[in-house]
Amino acid sequence: MYNEDFIIECENELNSEFKKVDELNRFYSKKVIDAIHKEKISESDLHGTTGYGYNDSGRDKLDNIFAHIFDAESGLVRNQFISGSHAITVCLFALLRPNDTLLSITGTPYDTLHEVIGIKENNSSLKSYNINYKQIDLIDNDFDYDSIKKELKNNIKVIHIQRSRGYSLRDSIDIEKLEKVIKFIKNINKDIIIFVDNCYCEFTEFKNPINVGADIIVGSLIKNLGAGIANNGAYIVGKKELIDLCAERLTLPGEGKEVGPSFDANRNILLGLYLAPSVVSSALKVSILASKALEKLGYKVSPRYNEKRCDIVELIYFNDKDKLIKYTSSIQASGPVDAHVTPTESDMPGYDDKIIMASPSFTQGSSIELSCDGPLKPPYVLYQQGSLTYEYGRIAILNAINSINE
Repeated sequence: MYNEDFIIECENELNSEFKKVDELNRFYSKKVIDAIHKEKISESDLHGTTGYGYNDSGRDKLDNIFAHIFDAESGLVRNQFISGSHAITVCLFALLRPNDTLLSITGTPYDTLHEVIGIKENNSSLKSYNINYKQIDLIDNDFDYDSIKKELKNNIKVIHIQRSRGYSLRDSIDIEKLEKVIKFIKNINKDIIIFVDNCYCEFTEFKNPINVGADIIVGSLIKNLGAGIANNGAYIVGKKELIDLCAERLTLPGEGKEVGPSFDANRNILLGLYLAPSVVSSALKVSILASKALEKLGYKVSPRYNEKRCDIVELIYFNDKDKLIKYTSSIQASGPVDAHVTPTESDMPGYDDKIIMASPSFTQGSSIELSCDGPLKPPYVLYQQGSLTYEYGRIAILNAINSINE
């Protein structure tokens, strides 16, 4: 059995990596508080509206705060978004029209978008509105520049870039790669809209996609920026004319951002954002610790403990179904909610393979809280993410590695 001494040994070898994470924490803490001060938040802004949501000052200030943090022209932060995938859907339907073409340059998007796009048939998909879809796969974890250049000769309206892996085995897309490809595309056609799915990536690098030329980005509030406090919702930030289109798609033409009751969400969203730099820091450190510990035990992991990170997700290759299930069950048993429940493989909406998931979370599906999930198929890879505090994540990692080495 592995004990406290093993974890301390790992931590002693991670001092330099943890210091890098601390620098990010300080950088984004300053950015968040500066944005809040700029909008002059008052106690009254924390109380939401009902009905139509007219004159919701807290909601409007949150839009501006998110825009400030991402150095964007405008923002749309709403509890009406049920997930990051929903916000992406609203965005794509807002930006694309019949006979337009959406081009993904990071391969097949996340499973929950397949029916949205029409990769999998659905009468409500983009495809059903005669919106075309094409994709270009990555080559050796980088963009296929030759194929992109060739495809840009056609009628491309929006380019879709998914930074995080989804359930693929590729690397996530860091800011350096993103900046290079955006410059490449804009030099060919400056009018193409660059859309970036930024889920899991917020506050993990010193720059964000808007800083390197993206036109519009989307993320979920039950991931990084909600810090386990926001109960639901998502954000969209970017160019004002694009955000206005998204707002009118979410609500209705002519009213857009002016409506939409926040109920009691303003307080939770703002408090979550306030805590997000610290919580993302904890999540990154837990991922780094897991990477170090499991690599010491002979498991393949990605990223490795000392590799550059651009999201909070850690891949663990078990190559063994039983060990994957044991590890998942231990993460569930180490959490605060439903710790007595044993995860079982099951079908989930939007996914083709059976999924096993540990999510002992206060918010259903919250992946900034320590959780892990993966499809039950070879090579039996588990996707681990989150942790509201480093200390709770540390306990869970020790329990999990003992469970697979009994």
